[in-house]
Amino acid sequence: MVPDIGNIYVTLSYVSSRFWSDLTEDLKDPEFLGEFVRESIRISTIDRVVAQLDEAREAAGVSKAELARALGAHAAAVRRLFSAEHVNPTLGTVAEVAGALGLRVTLEPLGSEEGLVTSEPLLAGSSRDQRAVAKQGVAMRCGRRTKLVS
Repeated sequence: MVPDIGNIYVTLSYVSSRFWSDLTEDLKDPEFLGEFVRESIRISTIDRVVAQLDEAREAAGVSKAELARALGAHAAAVRRLFSAEHVNPTLGTVAEVAGALGLRVTLEPLGSEEGLVTSEPLLAGSSRDQRAVAKQGVAMRCGRRTKLVS
């Protein structure tokens, strides 16, 4: 039997709509809001930093094994850093890898819209726009920088 594509679309649309509604409602809880924003920032930042280090390594023509030797680390540890789906390197490890590649770790301010949906909820414990926080948090977790939609 062939599924009715129209019903599948309606079901997916409902599930998607329900997801955003539920998440927006959950973000009204200050504890959930804080944890959601902190975790979104953590995932986004680590993914971006590790990707930039790997791009720099490739651009420098340094293999993972060569980088491991330069760091005095096991080759498997360096391979995991750049290929594992979920990594959580320490700041020390990031600094060491960056230094070996001729880089330095620096901080940069968030854009005004990004800052609004991250700083405000963390500092105030609430947000004026839970839907914007939900969309930005999900986008950050998926590795996409998005412009917020009202």
